[in-house]
Amino acid sequence: MRRKWWFAIGVAVVLATVTGITGCGGSGSSAPGAKSANEAGSPAAAAPAKAGAIQVAVIPKGLTHQFWVSVHQGAEKAGREAGAEILWQGPAKETDIDKQISIIQDMLTRKVNAMVLAACDADALVGIVEQVAASGIPVVMIDSGVNSDAPVATAATDNVAGARLAAKTLADLIGGQGDVGLIPFVAGSATSEAREKGFREGLEAYPGIRLVSVQYSQSDAAIGMNVTSDMLSANPGLKGIFAANEAGAIGAAQALRGAGRAGEVKLVAFDASEEEIAALKEGVIQALIVQNPFRMGYEGVKAALAALRGEQVPKIIDTGVTVVTKDNLDTPEVQAILNPNP
Repeated sequence: MRRKWWFAIGVAVVLATVTGITGCGGSGSSAPGAKSANEAGSPAAAAPAKAGAIQVAVIPKGLTHQFWVSVHQGAEKAGREAGAEILWQGPAKETDIDKQISIIQDMLTRKVNAMVLAACDADALVGIVEQVAASGIPVVMIDSGVNSDAPVATAATDNVAGARLAAKTLADLIGGQGDVGLIPFVAGSATSEAREKGFREGLEAYPGIRLVSVQYSQSDAAIGMNVTSDMLSANPGLKGIFAANEAGAIGAAQALRGAGRAGEVKLVAFDASEEEIAALKEGVIQALIVQNPFRMGYEGVKAALAALRGEQVPKIIDTGVTVVTKDNLDTPEVQAILNPNP
């Protein structure tokens, strides 16, 4: 009896030990075919961390445009160099402010080490950005900032200066005379408002040019095409258009082709997607004001990591602009910007 009693205790101990091991998250705790918390799509666990890796959330305004693809490549390069993990997530549309706020909140809950983000709206994101900064997570803005001093740095184009350059470029193309149109993208976006401001300021140097129409594209090529068509119909003598981002440029180019006025109405645009480059070669777009989105992503992550280490970082990191035309498109300097080495 005594032997049987000790044997029973031994079996119980072994069973308890096995149960304890499998009940602490080991694979044995899941039924066949069941999903783990990570696989089930929990927002905070969508991309499990590398063991001991610093996590930097990089949250763009959107995901669909080539511009953001380049930003992602730059961020990933900076992450690889530092051994940090880049968590890339953004809203599908640049107008989806609520979705972007939700993503930022998820990353805050996840307790990432740093955040790099481009704000869909300069005012609407102030509260959540200040909440993140107050929690001790350094925030670096890229492309589009917020109306707050909470971010430790902003890596972006000087959009006012870039749009002034666009005004000069368009003025030169139309001989300093005539009616022109402007296609900003999203009202409330710091970037869009800065480019509109810069373009208007640039036109002040040309009293012979009149801004006759301002139409927003909502960062949607189809809307950009429609508002450009309306602009052309309402202003048959239009000499030029400035499209302030990729979607507006693509839409404007489509409208000019459809109206049979490609090349006649001069088109200057921001950004340098494949479609924009094709339109430049075709002669539908005459000049592109090209940013350096790869550098934005790269410098944004580098600044966030520096701030995390307690280092001083510049409050403003100007990532520059270049005027690209058919004549200089194939130069090494321009190609290095358009096709960076990731």
